[in-house]
Amino acid sequence: MIGKLLKRLGMARRARTAEDGSIVVEGARKATGGKGKARIVMTMAVFFGIFTTISGRLVYLGFQTPDLSGGPQSRVTASRPDIVDRNGEVLATDIKTASLFAEPRRIVDADEAIEKLSTVLPEIDYEQTYHKLKSGAGFVWLQRQLTPKQQADIMQLGIPGFGFRTEKRRFYPSGETSSYIVGLTNIDNQGISGMEKYIDEQGLSDLQASGLAVARDLKPVRLSIDLRVQHVVRDEIAAGLERYRAMGAGAVVINVKTGEVVAMASVPDFDPNNPYNAQDKERLNRMSAGLYEMGSTFKSFTSAMALDSGKATMTSRFDASHPIRVGHQAIHDFHGKNRVLSLPEVFLYSSNIGSAREAELVGIEGHREFLHRLGILEKMQTELPEVARPTEPKVWKQVNSFTIAFGHGVSTTPLQAAVGCAALVNGGYLMNPTFLVRSQQEAMAVAKKVVNDKTVEGMRYLYTLNAEKGSARNARVPGYRVGGKTGTAEKVINGRYSKDLNFNTFVAAFPMDDPQYLVFTIADAPHPEKPGMTDVAANNAGVMAGNIIRRTAAMLGVKPDFSHENGATLVSYE
Repeated sequence: MIGKLLKRLGMARRARTAEDGSIVVEGARKATGGKGKARIVMTMAVFFGIFTTISGRLVYLGFQTPDLSGGPQSRVTASRPDIVDRNGEVLATDIKTASLFAEPRRIVDADEAIEKLSTVLPEIDYEQTYHKLKSGAGFVWLQRQLTPKQQADIMQLGIPGFGFRTEKRRFYPSGETSSYIVGLTNIDNQGISGMEKYIDEQGLSDLQASGLAVARDLKPVRLSIDLRVQHVVRDEIAAGLERYRAMGAGAVVINVKTGEVVAMASVPDFDPNNPYNAQDKERLNRMSAGLYEMGSTFKSFTSAMALDSGKATMTSRFDASHPIRVGHQAIHDFHGKNRVLSLPEVFLYSSNIGSAREAELVGIEGHREFLHRLGILEKMQTELPEVARPTEPKVWKQVNSFTIAFGHGVSTTPLQAAVGCAALVNGGYLMNPTFLVRSQQEAMAVAKKVVNDKTVEGMRYLYTLNAEKGSARNARVPGYRVGGKTGTAEKVINGRYSKDLNFNTFVAAFPMDDPQYLVFTIADAPHPEKPGMTDVAANNAGVMAGNIIRRTAAMLGVKPDFSHENGATLVSYE
């Protein structure tokens, strides 16, 4: 009975009889004590679980970057492919850098924060930064692309609400050497000029926007540039800029067999790693983005036109005994022979009158058609975005044809003039210039025949003749049989021809028996190097071209040949 009662009450775990015969009940106190311990353990487990969850969440949040949705400039910079020269030398690459941001909602004292920050970044805009820190926004950029030392110094300040993000920025190992070709990126690592911009336009920007621009998947972009030759070109024109006290200078080296631009530079230029002055007015790529009247270099096209038309031969003669008068204008020769000249003599003596007579022989429409055929008056098609559109008269009259024959009245880019000249010596094939590696087979697949073989043969002879006996003598290099043509044009300033300043050009090809490369140099508003010297192209642009050939011919793989140096004479076309 008692056992049943205890069992009902849930108090009996075990009953036993004592020695004195009394009944002893065990387990009641133990049962109650067991439940208390269980409750304590359960309570501890619940609290432990809560604290574990909170701690885990705090650790997780501690490793997260802040919400960057507070501003339009918070986008993560995307990767870009390396840019390398034709030999694999790096011209542009990504490097990691730290950028400073703030969370204004966590800033306690904006004045104190700015005061501390200015000890590391004294150039920071106090007022602008103050407004940012007081804006209450979740995120604002304060300074992008810090140096490692700046980052370390700011961290030591211990300012609450400040943090860093690792970003990518572009680094250009060659600095100014290839600045106009390689180009620039903006603060978000997007291409804004040169080949950097071209790469974005080929689909990189879309990859970046979609988040697929992963560094390991981006193959280097290989340019046609040879960094060794590029260095020489830039070095020579920079020296020429100083030596001739010029406003600007430039040069391009083209492989005439493929149309590849092996080197191209223009000075003044800029350092792409610190492009603070890149937008200055005088800093432009004069070779592709500058428009100029080319002067007597243009006579290359006029003589080639006369020969290619079939209306003139190397034995044709042109009356240059007196000036040509058109209305109130008269065309004179700079150093006139005042007699009838053969076609080679027109080229050798750079006769304005003779060139005008050649254009007259072909006719106005034929003249215009020939220049368009050679691409001289068309906007050039190439990868480089900075390309100017040539200008020409809306209506060609006889006087226009006459002046254009000797390089006045139309404006084009030096690079286009160089490409046109290359077609006159490479077999007659016009090839759009490229800044990417291209084989001869690939080039011929897109080339257009613009002049016949007889014209090419004649132009090689004229260039060689001018280097041996004419104005191109300063560009001669022993062993390489250089040919060329000078151009000295009065510089156009505010629509008027200057009597004091020239724009000088020089075109040279080598070796002339089978040209492989063409060099085109310019000197913008040069001055005489020494008292008693003149500022004509032979004394500046021609000298620069000769120096470039002398220093780069071996790099370009052109073997010297001295067999023609001793007593060899030019072939006669009589």
